[in-house]
Amino acid sequence: MSIEVTKISKYYGKQRALNDVSFKLGQNEIVGFLGPNGAGKSTMMKILTTYLNPDSGVAKVNAYDIESEARSVQKSIGYLPEHNPLYTDMYVREYLKFNSNIYKVPKARVDEVINLTGLQEQAHKRIGQLSKGYRQRVGLANALLHDPEVLILDEPTTGLDPNQILEIRDLIRKVGQSKTVFLSTHIMQEVEAMCDRVIIINQGEVVADKRLEDLRDQDEQVVVVEFDYRVEEAFLKRLPKVKSVKNLNGFTYEINFSTQEDMRSHVFDFAHDNELKILQLYQRNASLEDMFRDLTAGQSSKIN
Repeated sequence: MSIEVTKISKYYGKQRALNDVSFKLGQNEIVGFLGPNGAGKSTMMKILTTYLNPDSGVAKVNAYDIESEARSVQKSIGYLPEHNPLYTDMYVREYLKFNSNIYKVPKARVDEVINLTGLQEQAHKRIGQLSKGYRQRVGLANALLHDPEVLILDEPTTGLDPNQILEIRDLIRKVGQSKTVFLSTHIMQEVEAMCDRVIIINQGEVVADKRLEDLRDQDEQVVVVEFDYRVEEAFLKRLPKVKSVKNLNGFTYEINFSTQEDMRSHVFDFAHDNELKILQLYQRNASLEDMFRDLTAGQSSKIN
């Protein structure tokens, strides 16, 4: 296993940040660590990268124990923290050469990571002159310098514009073809766009661990319907196999059904029998966003 976490707990004073967290990551997986702000994601990342010790439990990265073999863990991972620490007065190539000396890797590796991360045209510029998207690329290039087996990325697209987000997503997918990537985020679209699997954490506890393909195949569906006037949600719950009803806006409702059967005909017949006019009606599969909302409702923890 590339990462193995067993019953990890962490407290800040009396405030619980993580509670008996356990999960495993195999080789060449891209796994999203998803949770609301303050759910404990960054605390878990800091533990896996040896910046923090847990109060209890065991964690191993590349078979190295994070406490007793911390130096070996550090050598075998690439880490991009949420707030990317860079020497902004240095030039891109200069910065990467400086770090290559620390890692004791060949100078040729600098050119390799510059090409891999698309920094060829920026290599001669000062880091302070770069956009945030390119700074993230520099941070990722630095994390890749020593060719680690595992990449740990904490909120890698925070603060980027839409075009920069797409570029970083493509880069992470490319890197993930040959490495294990563990990335934290609170953005569902990030996980759906990049990951093979999602682990959801809420109030310091793992509440879901699913492969994305399994999530898409689950026995649940969502029907969105718009009527010509407002209908009470309790009234729509008379439909068969209803799990929940939510008013999206105006006269539009999202109805969750616990079945794979196409329920649109049932909604149509229900509307006809109750003299309701349907302005639009369509079906979609239950999404990661639906599951995330169900599992993290009432999040109140303040520890990150």
